[in-house]
Amino acid sequence: MELDELDRKAAAAFPGFVVRKDLVRRFRGQFPVPTYVVEFMLGRYCSSTDPAEIEDGAEMVREQLGARTVRAGEEELFKARAREKGSVRLIDIVTARLDSKTDSYLVTLPSLRLNDVRINDRFVKDHERMLTGGFYAEVDLGYDASIAQEKGGRPFELIGLREIQLSTRDVLEPIAEGRRALSTAEWKDFLLRSVGLEPGAVSPRARDVALLRMVPFVERNFNMVELGPRGTGKSHLFQQVSPYAHLVSGGKATVARMFVNMANGQRGLVCQYDVVCFDEVSGVSFDQKDGVNIMKGYMESGEFSRGRESIRAEGSIVLVGNFDVDVQHQQRVGHLFGPLPPEMRNDTAFMDRIHAYLPGWDIAKVSRAVFTDRFGLVSDVLAETFSRLRSQSRAGVLQSRVHLGGALSGRDTNAVTKTVSGLLKLLHPAPDAEVADEDVEWAVRLALECRRRVKEQQKRIGSAEFRNTQFSYTLGMDGVERFVATPELQSEDSIGPDPLPHGQVWALGPGGQDEGVGLYRIEVTEGPGSGVRILNQSPPSAFRESVKIAEQNLYARSRELVGDRNPREHEFAVQLRAFDASKSADQTGVPVVMALASALLGRALRGGMAVVGGLNLGGSVETVHNPVDVVEHALSKGAATVLMPVSARRLLMDLSDEAATRVQVLFYADAADALRKALHEG
Repeated sequence: MELDELDRKAAAAFPGFVVRKDLVRRFRGQFPVPTYVVEFMLGRYCSSTDPAEIEDGAEMVREQLGARTVRAGEEELFKARAREKGSVRLIDIVTARLDSKTDSYLVTLPSLRLNDVRINDRFVKDHERMLTGGFYAEVDLGYDASIAQEKGGRPFELIGLREIQLSTRDVLEPIAEGRRALSTAEWKDFLLRSVGLEPGAVSPRARDVALLRMVPFVERNFNMVELGPRGTGKSHLFQQVSPYAHLVSGGKATVARMFVNMANGQRGLVCQYDVVCFDEVSGVSFDQKDGVNIMKGYMESGEFSRGRESIRAEGSIVLVGNFDVDVQHQQRVGHLFGPLPPEMRNDTAFMDRIHAYLPGWDIAKVSRAVFTDRFGLVSDVLAETFSRLRSQSRAGVLQSRVHLGGALSGRDTNAVTKTVSGLLKLLHPAPDAEVADEDVEWAVRLALECRRRVKEQQKRIGSAEFRNTQFSYTLGMDGVERFVATPELQSEDSIGPDPLPHGQVWALGPGGQDEGVGLYRIEVTEGPGSGVRILNQSPPSAFRESVKIAEQNLYARSRELVGDRNPREHEFAVQLRAFDASKSADQTGVPVVMALASALLGRALRGGMAVVGGLNLGGSVETVHNPVDVVEHALSKGAATVLMPVSARRLLMDLSDEAATRVQVLFYADAADALRKALHEG
């Protein structure tokens, strides 16, 4: 493989810390150990740019892993070797516990199914991590036949230990120093290669999401959700790359395991690991009713109380899961937290504790093409760097440089600040590094988008306190205020500035007791014949009623609406398209009349405009009971103008200043007045 420019720069900047990532895949699945163990061995023997040295080193790694890893069914073979030779060397997770009966430590080696291995106290003192979840190590396991003959004897003893995780803890400084040799773009690419991705094979959007996935590793108490299609590698980073992360697969999550075991005081996963990731989150449930509430409290403050004691931990919480449908359909049938378990799905207080919602749908499915064959940091070096960065903060970079808009609440600001801090730590590991404005803006835009995605779902559920989602920022004292949207809202259900074809209108249904505000597009075509027919299969009864009333109004007031044209001599085909969870299209008589008239006149309506209003057979316009919600929903959908019955004017006094300045509300007296104000003048 020919080295590229980034390979050469990285090998020079991080000597002894890089490994060719295609070698890792060569060993994947052959041995019962995670990727970071394989990479540690490769980093020891293959950290070179010389192809011959790399191949020799890879062969040595293969031999060592083959001789020292215990496959299923080989447990007794390794024990027998220890007995015959006096000791045997193997690779395993080493965990220890204090046995109070003998006042000594005992080690568990799961691959040999041994849980009573003796160990010298000095090993435990030097490697305390074995008491909090354990770590992978090369172990020399001794056997003493004389002890085996004693009653209750424990013949196995751990007589040698070599961590298969970085032995030095001061790795951050050389990594930060090496980072200075790379540009920001090169460093981003190198980070992606370090977790096994080839940046040139994925979109810029996917690269940003992959970097966002790393934020929980560098930011303490960071809460993140990623939902999207299957097969995009959502859990890979949390399972294979770092020994500081723990993956909880879908199923029962016990309070004792997550937080603290009341029986023995043993601290749970959030105390032992930097990141706790719930995989297949839709299937997760707690064994106790208050499990979710304990988790909510922990996500808010980083503390939880069990008994009289208040315990502080720093583990980040990550929830990953799958959509069974595409993101646009998910938004039409509900909201983007839909795949969460029932006790979390519609809980806006739980959602409020989520700092970032990653758009998993923007990453392509994992394939051979997206894996890198080039150099990246050894996973254990990368994991240790991330863990060291957790004690730092980059929140100070925002002060006096970035001003967040008034739509952000205190929790929103905290969430955005934590996300920006994490992204900037990833980009600039050195705390004294100069951070360019474009790096700050990149981080701020991503952070605002990921937090706004949370707020948009809270708003969809219907909580009035979350109605203002127009997130913005200003860079510098004299900068221009810029608004950040979530791209999935700027899709086919977004009201664009261009006029729709004639016969089409954006309509807003005000909803009712059981239904929120809904956005619809009404599309009408006309031809020879007579009458009005609806093309939708099984249209909602409320919409059928609106069309029927609109048809009668068109016939009765044709002179005011369409001049000398006779609507009875034309056939109209009406189609309704719904873009929200609301589907009834109730009280849409005025927009239907306008669509019919627009089709007959052959004239388009103004762009960026949405219309609300119901009609009765006498031509009177019905009152809109929730005009503030309607205008704010229109704003979230991109509308610049809302046509509203004049009877709602006084009720709009409660409209927020921001909505009032960003959306023009035009009032109309009747359908003919609405049509005159809506017709495009171009």
